[in-house]
Amino acid sequence: MPSAKRNPRVLIITPEVTYLPDRMGNFSRYLTAKAGGLADVSAALVSALFNEGADVHVALPDYRAIFHDRLAPFLEREHLTIRSVMPDDRVHLAQDRAFFYLNRVYSAHGGENTKLSLAFQREVINNIVPRVRPDLIHCNDWMTGLIPAMSRQMGIPCLFTIHNIHTVKATLAHIEDRGIDAAYFWDHLFFERFSASYEEAWESNAVDFLSSGVFAAHFVNTVSPRFLEEIVEGRHGFVEWPLRQQLSNKFYAGCGTGILNAPDPGFNPQTDKMIYRNYTRDDHPDGKRENKLHLQETLGLTRDMNAPLFFWPSRLDPIQKGCQLLAEAFYGIISDYWDQNLQVVFVANGDYQQVFRDIVNHHGFQSRVAVCDFNENLEHQTYAAADFILMPSLFEPCGLPQMIAPIYGALPVAHDTGGIHDTIVHLNAHQDTGNGFLFETFDAAGLYWAVAQAMDFFRLPETQKRIQIERIMQQSAASFNHANTARQYIDLYEKMLERPLIN
Repeated sequence: MPSAKRNPRVLIITPEVTYLPDRMGNFSRYLTAKAGGLADVSAALVSALFNEGADVHVALPDYRAIFHDRLAPFLEREHLTIRSVMPDDRVHLAQDRAFFYLNRVYSAHGGENTKLSLAFQREVINNIVPRVRPDLIHCNDWMTGLIPAMSRQMGIPCLFTIHNIHTVKATLAHIEDRGIDAAYFWDHLFFERFSASYEEAWESNAVDFLSSGVFAAHFVNTVSPRFLEEIVEGRHGFVEWPLRQQLSNKFYAGCGTGILNAPDPGFNPQTDKMIYRNYTRDDHPDGKRENKLHLQETLGLTRDMNAPLFFWPSRLDPIQKGCQLLAEAFYGIISDYWDQNLQVVFVANGDYQQVFRDIVNHHGFQSRVAVCDFNENLEHQTYAAADFILMPSLFEPCGLPQMIAPIYGALPVAHDTGGIHDTIVHLNAHQDTGNGFLFETFDAAGLYWAVAQAMDFFRLPETQKRIQIERIMQQSAASFNHANTARQYIDLYEKMLERPLIN
């Protein structure tokens, strides 16, 4: 990224992160606060920038309780306090009692999250940005949604990344009461309705944090190219009109794109310590058979190393994940492939968990189906044992299971939408193309058809099937990784730094 003429200073502002490089400070790797994929993407991007020689800085809340829990064994051994081992000036911790005693990144109460967001952004705007003096600012999600307006006012290029379609709202009066001088950049914010003046907007016209981030940023990205197109096309009713409008404006102006997240590198069958037997693409048939037998014995399923095993890896949420489609088709899938001993393992919490328990109990499917609460160890074990995963999502902003599964040699059976569309191609074994089985019409019949396609593949001669899975495992490991994701962000930074700013 750096050139002979310039080494840009990049400030990444994120409410969560994992495993920063040790060279950013002796204890930076302990500053882990994670709620989802944003944490891993942030850490991977920081590491890639650092390795490229960029002058990269990170701003995040000072979650003292979370950090102390990770540092505690070292602190006790060395008789130190957490304040004496904070990293150097590349990691900037926003100070406020609102974060100090939290044991999780986000509160379960919406009003509390607004308070956390404003405290974080106040420290970034008032203290961290003036101290770092960045050449480019990269903000992430609604928790940082006011900062792009300040960045635009200051003439600093700003990228705003949307990981989750969630927002909060607050008036200028409330924002300023929390110590942010919103009058400085109020006209770059996005309000619920038009206001001709600051005074008119101040007390009764709420600011939408997520839409403000999109509106004010110089460039915007979602975590899937196709999901961004779907929003612009109006395919998702849950995306409110203001956000769709602002994303459409950025998209058609050439200032909006999609960059896929990547799985945690711990998902690797060759090194995964949570699975029964490690394996590579070269010995995957034996590895998967041993893992399958171990899982079947653990869960009380019929022991059969040749049984086709399907895995449900996502939460059982009927709003997004399409579990109602599987519930509708479930009896037919199990009974129609009874002679092949088709098995299904759920490792997921959610509203539909009891629905599947009831189906299993009613039809006596206990030897073929296991419905389990989410457990990280069991999740890894099932990826290693499964032949296929089920992802009939109605929408998917990015999705990670459909990237993780092929790395383990388990092929996705999925609805063609969002991040799934960007990562899965329908398999054609005769042409050596594809890595899963996609259905286009979102209904139970579409899902059943895709399961039938997967079973047709499963019945292919072992040699032919092995060649395809080896190819898919190799391609997936090469494609679905943080290095590729970080490279795309770095390319976007370079594009932004070369582009003239228009305020």
